[in-house]
Amino acid sequence: MIKSVAIQGVKGSFHHIVSQQYFGSQIAVQECLSFDNAVESLLNKDTDAVIMAIENSIAGSIIPNYALIDNHNLHIVGEQYLDVQHHLMALSNQSINEIHEVYSHPMALLQCKEFFKRYPHIKLIEDKDTAEVAQRIQTGNLKNVGAIASGLAAELFELEILVESIQTIKHNETRFVIVKRENHEISESEINKASIKFELDHKRGSLAAMLNVMSDCKLNLTKIQSLPKIETPWKYAFFVDVTFDDFSSYKKAKSILEIMAQDFKILGEYKNTKQ
Repeated sequence: MIKSVAIQGVKGSFHHIVSQQYFGSQIAVQECLSFDNAVESLLNKDTDAVIMAIENSIAGSIIPNYALIDNHNLHIVGEQYLDVQHHLMALSNQSINEIHEVYSHPMALLQCKEFFKRYPHIKLIEDKDTAEVAQRIQTGNLKNVGAIASGLAAELFELEILVESIQTIKHNETRFVIVKRENHEISESEINKASIKFELDHKRGSLAAMLNVMSDCKLNLTKIQSLPKIETPWKYAFFVDVTFDDFSSYKKAKSILEIMAQDFKILGEYKNTKQ
């Protein structure tokens, strides 16, 4: 039973929102400065699970997190999609014209850059976490400073939302994965999605052959991400997500792919929440 979960950032962050949606409001949350710290808390058994953003519908894959899961032999046991709404907030009784600086995570700034073209007087500054900036504004009573963060952060740190939903693309979704040390979460009958990793030589047709096996076994490829092997030039690792209706078809594909690929690894077998 999961009693505690590690998140990157502080309470009020989008990772915190996902922890409440997935586990409920009673889950104990451990705030971590980085994803590395969050994974370390899991490996040290200080927490039972980690929540990690893995990809965004606008900005794409968060590649370092794939490597963290792989390098530490962790297991994805579930996923959660969150509609990310970025709000501009500050201490109360200020107008947007009085805001001189806005701090936030680089990805949040990227997703909101079109909005700030209308306010050239505002300096945008990268920071480590959306909610942590909101917390700092409250504790330091920082006037003329804004944060881009969630509605929960504004509520927790008693900030006033100056403008809601300032992200350029209004439907802005992030996929989060729930990661544990072991994968004994649900029965085979409930599993209809898997995350796998394998390596291939830089040879013509090698990836096509793998994809053909997936297609022949009726697996639906929902994600593919390649990463170069730094220590071996022209060799690549592929991170792939597949969905399926029949677990036996997936097992058949898995047995074939294990023979064809090098360093074949199951990163997770879990329930697809994006039907």
